[in-house]
Amino acid sequence: MDVLYFAWVRERIGQPKERIASNPATVMDLVNQLRAKEERYAVAFADLSALRVAVDQELSDFDASLANAREVAFFPPMTGG
Repeated sequence: MDVLYFAWVRERIGQPKERIASNPATVMDLVNQLRAKEERYAVAFADLSALRVAVDQELSDFDASLANAREVAFFPPMTGG
């Protein structure tokens, strides 16, 4: 599955995209796996209230299933302007 990072999430992690070989059951399982990977991920995912997630380009919750998901994207909340 591809994991995409946008805005300050990408800046903290240091890359816009990566492929994950494991099969986490939920978005939260993926987040926990990423947090354990390196300190930069732990910092990026420290405050989940400051993040939004999309699974296969549909806005989702952190408890969403990743069964058959091809892409997960993390980004800050969108603001109008």
